[in-house]
Amino acid sequence: MPLAADFPIPSHEAWVALVEKTLKGASPDTLTRSGYDGLPVEPLYTASPHQPDSVRFSVTRSQGEGRWDVRTVLDTADPARANADALQDLENGANSLLLRVDPTGRDGVAVASAEDMARVLTGVEIELAPVALDAGFLGVQAAQWLHAAAKSAPRAQLALHLDPLSAFARAGASPGPIEAHLAQAATLAAELRDTYPDATAFLASGAVTHEAGGAEAQELAVMLAAAAAYLRALNEAGVPLAEVPKLITLGLAADGEYFITLAKLRAARGLWSRLCAALGATAPARVEARSSRRMLSRLDPWVNLLRLTAAGFGAAVGGADAIVLEPFTQPLGHPTPFARRQARNAQLVLMEESGLARVADPAGGAWFLETQTDQLARAAWALFQQIEAAGGLAQALRSSLISGWVETARTAMIADLASGARQLIGVTVFRNPDEAPVAVETYDPADVAKPAPQIGLAGGDSACPPLSPWRAAEAFEGAPGAAA
Repeated sequence: MPLAADFPIPSHEAWVALVEKTLKGASPDTLTRSGYDGLPVEPLYTASPHQPDSVRFSVTRSQGEGRWDVRTVLDTADPARANADALQDLENGANSLLLRVDPTGRDGVAVASAEDMARVLTGVEIELAPVALDAGFLGVQAAQWLHAAAKSAPRAQLALHLDPLSAFARAGASPGPIEAHLAQAATLAAELRDTYPDATAFLASGAVTHEAGGAEAQELAVMLAAAAAYLRALNEAGVPLAEVPKLITLGLAADGEYFITLAKLRAARGLWSRLCAALGATAPARVEARSSRRMLSRLDPWVNLLRLTAAGFGAAVGGADAIVLEPFTQPLGHPTPFARRQARNAQLVLMEESGLARVADPAGGAWFLETQTDQLARAAWALFQQIEAAGGLAQALRSSLISGWVETARTAMIADLASGARQLIGVTVFRNPDEAPVAVETYDPADVAKPAPQIGLAGGDSACPPLSPWRAAEAFEGAPGAAA
């Protein structure tokens, strides 16, 4: 049998010569395009002298070797129905829950008290199944309700996901000074850390940037700036610097363009290591990846299944500890049990049948992905430094620095979609002329709505240009003749 040494890898020059021959003498550089971060995407990656050194990332997953945390979303308005969904998901392969809290029931479960929280989690063994929150400015109150439901059990797996900066960025305003919300959240986290040694307190997420149309380096920079802000707030609340990193979870969006998702998650791990090193601390990166709503379409929603599976692939190979894939009908309305099952089973197939987590950092050594990881990390760090120079993330949001970046990237995406330089399968090309309606559930959230608790804090409200969610398909969904 011939040995690998008998088939040496061609040199960089040899690869370039082969490409130039195919292009009839033209340089490969003519095929280079620029991403929305301004970073080059080249047609050919080889072991060139400029190739960054391969860095194998150590991935520690909470579910053990070869597995990640399959996290399912609870956002049905009725707490009783949300409880039934939770038990069904946990009995059929999910590991943890992401509970969206909204007393009005419009954008989450109508939870407005500790009793409501207990109703949603009836029968859930919190010591075995982690419970994560998504509560916006209600984060502190929701965390207190979850604390009551957990009954101070030391082994309770809580992910409080306090994230007032994302809530501020999305809404464009905060009820009271945003700095006061950070301090309030950090104070609660400091109070609960001894009670729940396995809990995490803050979600440092850049996903709000992605969902508004931002580019990957921008999302990473906002994630890192949020982490820095929450690290400072925890330290000011009395948590020693060496212990602060373990209370932080990193949050990123997982897109259907799985190579960029994969490189983004690898870059996040390196950026986190660098930030921790600056503190003189070490802590493994804990990353929660949520499927991008930006990529989903109302048209031919079955294609969303492919987009979500690709997003799950990128997140899994990129080393996410917890992955959230929303139902494929999300842009259309509330999911049926079938849609919830598809969201759950997509991850189970990727993990159990494809075994994506059995190899540590399978992208390590791939020339294209190593280069993309390195370029994203460097670009994100430079943007992070700009945010810090502006006074931190809260001030950078106020000053329009972040919204300016996002608007530039989104405008470029919209122009590419309009010109055809960027295509959306089933939307701008290959529309299904025989598309049949997809089932969703309908209900009136007013039937279970509750008065929202008071969340305002003393002092003047803060304001910033909002990073409003945007979907790439929106402009085409009402124009039947817009696609070829």
